[in-house]
Amino acid sequence: MRLYPTGPAGTRAAALAAAVLLFAGAGPAVADDGRPDRDFTIEDPRITESSGLAASRAHPGVYWTHNDSDDGPYVFAVDSRTGKTLATITMRGVGEPRDVEGISIGPDGDIYVGDIGDNLDGTWSHVWIYRFPEPKQLRDATVDAVQYDVKYADGARNAEALMVHPKTGRVYIASKNEDGGGLYEGPAKLTAGSVNTFRRVGEVPWVTDGAFSPDGKRLVLRSYFSAREYAFENGRLGEDRSVAAPFQRQAESVTYTADGSALMFGSEGAQSDVVRVEVEGGGSGGGQEQGKPSGSAGGEAGDQGGGEEGDGKGGAGLGAAIVVGAGVLWFALRRKRGQGEGRG
Repeated sequence: MRLYPTGPAGTRAAALAAAVLLFAGAGPAVADDGRPDRDFTIEDPRITESSGLAASRAHPGVYWTHNDSDDGPYVFAVDSRTGKTLATITMRGVGEPRDVEGISIGPDGDIYVGDIGDNLDGTWSHVWIYRFPEPKQLRDATVDAVQYDVKYADGARNAEALMVHPKTGRVYIASKNEDGGGLYEGPAKLTAGSVNTFRRVGEVPWVTDGAFSPDGKRLVLRSYFSAREYAFENGRLGEDRSVAAPFQRQAESVTYTADGSALMFGSEGAQSDVVRVEVEGGGSGGGQEQGKPSGSAGGEAGDQGGGEEGDGKGGAGLGAAIVVGAGVLWFALRRKRGQGEGRG
């Protein structure tokens, strides 16, 4: 990912992102009781751009993640109890990854990795999906992975969300566009050695990641500043509702817990935080109020923070933060654009 949009609308987004950056509080600590699937911090110094999350089916409390861009063919298993990496998986038999942005686990227990990013919006005529069985034992290993070539029926585009339906095994991709993207459906079965064409089946907002609930009846899609959960039936989006996504430095990833009781929201950056948010109707969640972040990594989207209502201090502080933060982010974006164009 790493590039925000440019232009007038992009400038507004940059200012908002700066505010989020500055107001995101200190990361949450691992739960004292040592239970899995709570707020945690990714401790591995190698994981600086966590851009996708998938809850393990075989190992309770473990989350699979990866860096984005050209980090290499690596996937990491992180323990939510401690934030420590339990295994580093190296994929063998695939090309050199370009921009890995999403990860999901299918009903067959295979891990799907989406090399689907395109920072220059349509520069690459095709993208890739990699697939390998989830390891039964968590230890460093090199595994053979299958590589699938992917194209979109309506032309190349940028995307950051890869979702495998937990019942049908069908793969979906949500494209990323500030003015709204599309939900793309892959063929009933992916085929290696030939092109897999994904067709647009729905309209979605600006999306940085997505995930299906374990029962396949809901699909959550997140952006930098919000998240929505959709009813999902017969391969199509239904009614949707807002989810209380937490403020994070660079909101990049989301997944349901393996039992579907909560959503886990992640972000990029060194020692990035993963925050649990209870799902409405998803279980008791340990007594946490449903639809609310369980940790202290900033408020939910839309929460202004600051002083008491009417004291004026919160608004002034927010304005100053946006001005200062936007300047810092503008400089960083110019540098990122130069790097992205150089790689193209």
